[in-house]
Amino acid sequence: MSLEPTSNFQLVYHSSFVDDRGIAKACGCPMLPLKSHIKGPAPVSDQDRTDIVDEAITFFRANVFFRNFDIKSSADKLLIYLTFYINVALKRLEGCRTLAEGTKAIINLGLEEVPVPGESGFPFPGLFAPPQSQKEADSLASPDPQSLSYSFWSAELFRNYLKQIREETSGRLLSVAYRPNGTPNKWWLAFAKRKFMNVIVP
Repeated sequence: MSLEPTSNFQLVYHSSFVDDRGIAKACGCPMLPLKSHIKGPAPVSDQDRTDIVDEAITFFRANVFFRNFDIKSSADKLLIYLTFYINVALKRLEGCRTLAEGTKAIINLGLEEVPVPGESGFPFPGLFAPPQSQKEADSLASPDPQSLSYSFWSAELFRNYLKQIREETSGRLLSVAYRPNGTPNKWWLAFAKRKFMNVIVP
């Protein structure tokens, strides 16, 4: 795996959320707002605005071909994580011939443990900083929105953010991976065979 720049002839799609001033971070990852009603620590984004999940799904079929990713902002790190997660989710959907089967597979994926940086199973060692402590959430669980000078939240708070954004991504992915009649969309499920940044999908 490499996070080195791509060549001039292979330009990845980057996140537009380059300005993370005023955005709380966990493990160096910006806790970007989401268009989501799923319970979690992410701020709520306006429904008519593009969020990081929209970007990850929109850019996935281009970005998944790359073995390297030139990181231009902290939001790109989250984009990398979500691109890999979409890769994992599509792999689970492979062979699911109906939307009902796919939904069941995605629900089962959501029940799995979500590792954070520093734990076994986290796909990109070095992409994010390890959490400072397991107990830090006690003082940051209800942070003052006017005081966002801290850089890291606890492992559990970051884990909850990842769970929320994974669940939101899964729901939106199902809507493109399957057609309105519930049959698979081959133009999406074919990408289950790809390996983003040469990382083997579990």
